[in-house]
Amino acid sequence: MQRLLDGYRRFREDTWPQQRARFEALAAQGQRPRTMIIACSDSRVDPQMIFAAAPGELFIVRNVANLVPPYMPDAAFHGTSAAVEFAVRVLGVKDLVVMGHALCGGIRALREGVPVEAGDFIAGWINIAARARDAGLRCDTPEAAQEACEHEAVRISLANLLTFPWVAEAVEAGTLALHGAHFGVATGRLVLMDAQGRFAPA
Repeated sequence: MQRLLDGYRRFREDTWPQQRARFEALAAQGQRPRTMIIACSDSRVDPQMIFAAAPGELFIVRNVANLVPPYMPDAAFHGTSAAVEFAVRVLGVKDLVVMGHALCGGIRALREGVPVEAGDFIAGWINIAARARDAGLRCDTPEAAQEACEHEAVRISLANLLTFPWVAEAVEAGTLALHGAHFGVATGRLVLMDAQGRFAPA
């Protein structure tokens, strides 16, 4: 906790004076981000840092393996789906990015099995991307299989987004664009998915 408090003090001493006007404007006018990013909870992958974004520019949701479940409006708890609904229907974001990343532990658990200590929720959650396992079967090395599954999980989440009727309607109307991306933790490189589902350097 002390490291967090030390960081907060640096924020108040250095960052806050420089960004005060921006925060005050955001407080007075509300947030109007143009982009939503669905990223992994992995501590090595920070969308705001990767995209050099300022406060108020990105509406970010992070979860295990950056997954989006299919549209299921029921009484269960749907944190990611609720965030998508707010971003698309209330904030009116124009771009929605699903960003996977290299060395994803959630995807590794999907491929190799969930650690016994994490059996309550992780197994059910990552099963959203169960068919991503097949993408790794055609690969020659574990590293290639991992990356292929990470890419396929992004494709699955993008397909699941289109099961949300108001997402599909916004895409059809041209008011919302969906994007797939993948970040290399060791390289700092970002690749983007094209219309054919292939990933190429940004």
